[in-house]
Amino acid sequence: MASKPKSGPQDLPPKGGYNPIQTSRVAIRRIISPTLSTGLFVGTTMLGFVGYYSTYRNVERNRIETTSAQLAVLPLLLAQRDREFLKQLRRNRDEEAKLMEDYPGWVVGTYFGEPIYKGEPKDKLFEPTFHEYVAFASPKDTAERYHRYALT
Repeated sequence: MASKPKSGPQDLPPKGGYNPIQTSRVAIRRIISPTLSTGLFVGTTMLGFVGYYSTYRNVERNRIETTSAQLAVLPLLLAQRDREFLKQLRRNRDEEAKLMEDYPGWVVGTYFGEPIYKGEPKDKLFEPTFHEYVAFASPKDTAERYHRYALT
């Protein structure tokens, strides 16, 4: 359906025409002069340098002391971790022996009498996987340790 043609006067520009379109740049009002802003920048930068270098020696001394302390304690922490690792392997072995004592022919550290690692010396340590390491732990402790292990 077609609409009716518009009746009445045609739209025309206002009397005297439209205002001119502004194309020139509008200058903003200056709050601080360029010389003053440069001076403030240089002054605050100099104050920052003075403040930084006045505390730099103390910060560097503290960093060196902290690093030295960490390096001094690290061998003790690693030895303690390794000792606890070996103690846990011993607990796992004892728990396996206690668990399988009623099973005839079971030899601890083997799979139905077959060595797990063939062709390797018996005294060689093979690090167990995470699930082998925590096989006899409670599920709650295992889940907590797994999430801690997975996130690191």
